[in-house]
Amino acid sequence: MRIALLVIAVAFVAAAAAFAQVAPPPTTQPPQSGAPQQPAPTAPGAAAPAGTTPPAAVAPPTARAFTAPAGMILNAVRPERTVDFELVVGYLQAAFATSTNPQLRAQAAGWRAYKATEPGPNNTVLYVFWFDPTVVGADYALGPILSDAYPDQIEQIWKLYQGALAGAGSQSLLNLTPVMPPPLPPAGAAEPPPAGTIPTVGTTPSP
Repeated sequence: MRIALLVIAVAFVAAAAAFAQVAPPPTTQPPQSGAPQQPAPTAPGAAAPAGTTPPAAVAPPTARAFTAPAGMILNAVRPERTVDFELVVGYLQAAFATSTNPQLRAQAAGWRAYKATEPGPNNTVLYVFWFDPTVVGADYALGPILSDAYPDQIEQIWKLYQGALAGAGSQSLLNLTPVMPPPLPPAGAAEPPPAGTIPTVGTTPSP
């Protein structure tokens, strides 16, 4: 029953939500000819050259992080490339199994992958990454995880992953918070009147 409700919710949300951009794995760019050269590092304790301002340290943004105790990522995949996407999922699960990183193992404990029976937008195939519980604030982007696990194969794996997704904007991240209904009325108590029928203070309801 829970899986059926999940699939229905995924199909509804995927049709209406604006998909987010995929976060690629970190890459290094070779220096271009003619590009301005960076100044040589200043020795510790030495003053910076006149007219220069030392760059401020900026922490890189977390591409895939959750702020809620549960969440999901929707992946719209080309129908002819489902095998490639599922192969990437296999690499991901193998990375979880061999990782010694405590945070990654905690992420893997609540990470499940599902394939929706119903078609996604434009007849794509929807794959759902379901996270329950999440590790709040941790990075769930596939690029860093796969790069750490397969440094010599990441280029080929990433080509499979990017080629399987249905173009730019084919992913969406959702933070899910449990519904906490208000207290129910005591047994035998009158049900609350329908919305909009409570009379204003100082007036007499019409018969």
